[in-house]
Amino acid sequence: MHRITVNTVSAPFQRHDSGSVFPLLQVCDSPTASLADTAAWVHANRDELDAKLGQHAAILFRGFPLRDAEAFDTFLTAFGYESFTYKESLSNAVRVNRTERVFTANEAPADFNIQLHHEMAQTPVYPSKLFFFCQTAAETGGATPVCRSDDLYDALCRERPEFMATCEKVGLRYTNYMPTVDDPSSGMGRSWQSTFRATTREEAESRLHGFGYDWEWRNDGSLCATTPVLQAVRTLKSGRKSFFNQLIAAFKGWKDGRNDPAKAITFGDGSPMDAAAVDRAAELADAITVDLPWQAGDICLLDNYAAMHGRRTFTGTRQILAALVKGEMLMAES
Repeated sequence: MHRITVNTVSAPFQRHDSGSVFPLLQVCDSPTASLADTAAWVHANRDELDAKLGQHAAILFRGFPLRDAEAFDTFLTAFGYESFTYKESLSNAVRVNRTERVFTANEAPADFNIQLHHEMAQTPVYPSKLFFFCQTAAETGGATPVCRSDDLYDALCRERPEFMATCEKVGLRYTNYMPTVDDPSSGMGRSWQSTFRATTREEAESRLHGFGYDWEWRNDGSLCATTPVLQAVRTLKSGRKSFFNQLIAAFKGWKDGRNDPAKAITFGDGSPMDAAAVDRAAELADAITVDLPWQAGDICLLDNYAAMHGRRTFTGTRQILAALVKGEMLMAES
């Protein structure tokens, strides 16, 4: 084992707003570095890297000797963060585990554009951070768009102050129709059994009640679940505020044979969304979004409270793996 050299590098795709570069790019300049060398470097520098994440909201690691799910697992384990597994999450997406803590990012088809969102912000339980690992880059397309939500919050307050005041005051509620079996053809196709770790309706209802959901069983056995009131704005450790939600994704992207985007989200008091304001939020987000141009072996560490992400359509084989870091539970299960 030997020490490795890692440099902070500039790239054309980065943004230079908010007083810092987004994302920070860390490139390994040690061609003979081993996986053990890499893990030792992460472990030795994890406090500094965590501080940099707080400043930059995202860090892209490039040039490290990472080839598969097991190596990715070793890399992220070296940070010492508490794992948040897919099994215990309430994620809408169908995913496949590769290790206990590493899973596929989303099994939705290649022509499905995943809108910007904060991971699991549409649930009472969400991660604080997430890792993405590019095992295989797409033939074309397939970038992961990322957007600083503190910058978006500021822009929306300037342009849509009344809309933002309502978001902050009354919050949001989300409604999702969950099938009886996983549907990988949809970006929100996870079954209610998998989502709530239940084999019977009674078990699912117990967990729904514990998290504060309202629900209705459909004739085909699917479940219509509506969240309790969830926050739309979050105050970060820096004191800045973040547009922390899944509003854009739900209003513009939750569409399949069960889900209708027009009915997927309301304000916390039940009143409908202002479609023009949501469209403008999406436009403003797009204007400050960075597309991560994946290379095989890349890892992105993302602050889930400060930055949204999505997925561009692609051709060819694209293998992006993910792992989550424990965040908050807004309410305890009964």
